[in-house]
Amino acid sequence: MSIFDWPALCIGLLAGFYWSRVIKLVLKTRKLTGRAANFWPPETLGKILRIVWYPNVAAWVLVPLVSAFHVLTPRLHIPWIVCWTAVVAAFVVYYLTLICWKKMGRDWRMGIDPSEKNTLIVSGPYALVRHPIYALQCTFALLSFVAVPNVFMGIVALLQIILLQWEARREEKHMLSVHGEVYGDYIRQVGRFIPRGRYHAKA
Repeated sequence: MSIFDWPALCIGLLAGFYWSRVIKLVLKTRKLTGRAANFWPPETLGKILRIVWYPNVAAWVLVPLVSAFHVLTPRLHIPWIVCWTAVVAAFVVYYLTLICWKKMGRDWRMGIDPSEKNTLIVSGPYALVRHPIYALQCTFALLSFVAVPNVFMGIVALLQIILLQWEARREEKHMLSVHGEVYGDYIRQVGRFIPRGRYHAKA
């Protein structure tokens, strides 16, 4: 047995890098707008969700790193080539997420502020999927489980996906209240996480 579970180590480091990038975006948004991108959102439910969400994010980083030293066992019998394929795919997902973050620019947020009216971005990746960042993050969570196939990573991935699904629906309700029929038309044309068409604004 190798001294390290290398796929687990790579996933742990990538997850750590991913979430450190999120913190960097929070600080950058605060500098640009005076608001910390709703890192701790003003609405009550958002705050309650963060009490569950942020420890799960920490576990997403720590479980693979601990698993890399063969501490969290047993692991499912997934071939190493499959684990490494998941690692490579996770790096691709991270690169695609960078594109989405760049497209959002100063309008990037990670929570809901009922008093805030953000720009409706419907071009680039957002012309194909309403929540490309969430879709990619769900994929990253699944790939993390494939690369680190133990029950602890499975719980982390499942909880992350459930929270993202819930948050996406909450954000859509908020966006409908802010942008009205324009966003309703966007919803009818574009899939939430899976592409089913390309957005075309009404003339």
